[in-house]
Amino acid sequence: MKPSFHAKLLNGPFEDPGLYIRLPRERRALMFDLGSTLNLSSREILKTTDIFVTHSHIDHFIGFDNVLRVSLKRESPLKIYGPKGFIDCVRGKLESYTWNLISDYPLRIDVSEVTETSIKKAAFKAKNRFRPEDSGTEPFNGILLEDSSFKVSAEILDHQIPCLAFSIEENYHINIDKVKLSRLNLQVDPWLGELKSAIREERTEDAFIIEGKTFTYSELRGIAGITEGQKISYVVDVLGSSGNKKKIIELVKSSDILYIETFFLDEDRDRAKNRHHLTAKEAGRIAREANVKRIEAIHFSPRYMDKPEKLVEEAEEEFNKNV
Repeated sequence: MKPSFHAKLLNGPFEDPGLYIRLPRERRALMFDLGSTLNLSSREILKTTDIFVTHSHIDHFIGFDNVLRVSLKRESPLKIYGPKGFIDCVRGKLESYTWNLISDYPLRIDVSEVTETSIKKAAFKAKNRFRPEDSGTEPFNGILLEDSSFKVSAEILDHQIPCLAFSIEENYHINIDKVKLSRLNLQVDPWLGELKSAIREERTEDAFIIEGKTFTYSELRGIAGITEGQKISYVVDVLGSSGNKKKIIELVKSSDILYIETFFLDEDRDRAKNRHHLTAKEAGRIAREANVKRIEAIHFSPRYMDKPEKLVEEAEEEFNKNV
């Protein structure tokens, strides 16, 4: 099965955390956290339609400036999501620059600020010199983004400040049976993407012109099988409290991959508590109890620069423990 989500970390484990997820079928990408983005190409940044920021500490938000610089002439809106107070953080970034020559630039930044009960929205438009415009408020039900093929969910956690954790989940995966495709004397071509879209959107009246011949939806539906969708989760900068752990487990359960901070070793758990971070052992236990398929240890404290493998080993050992 070809994955629908192609994920890569933006930086190494001792550098700014961040995750880039390409969605080839959608011809777009999503980003989780805005630490340093210098390892992304301009093309990768411009493919990004939505950015989900856990919180505005510098190592999670400093990359906003680079994304902004690359995106000034993009035609489509850039959507950014963050926790309580996030609209003011974006406004502060934008107000630090002078914008007297951009009235003909097309960029629009739509910012969503997530609280326990609501999502407050604001728009920043280049043609208005990025002055904030109120875009209203809507209820928050745990989902930030949803379309016909996937959804992005969030949970609000405690890092002494509100900090978001995220999961992206495919509704289901569509597999093309190449044997059945061959029986129709058809090849693997871009039209299969249109068929998958029609299946997801239940457009049963659609017709497809392929190699000069017309096929109905019902004639082609049998070549596509439905399987469980892919799920990826991202968790960083959270206190290892019972409340946080419960929320994380519910959010990330059954993930194919869980990217999760392993900031401290268990021997330094008192320091982890004081700094409002997880230990590697706590991260491994969360992954095990959430029944995830794979854990990816990320976001290491610099104090372990000479022994990063210890963090990975501790997380994996707890994850694979038979209880």
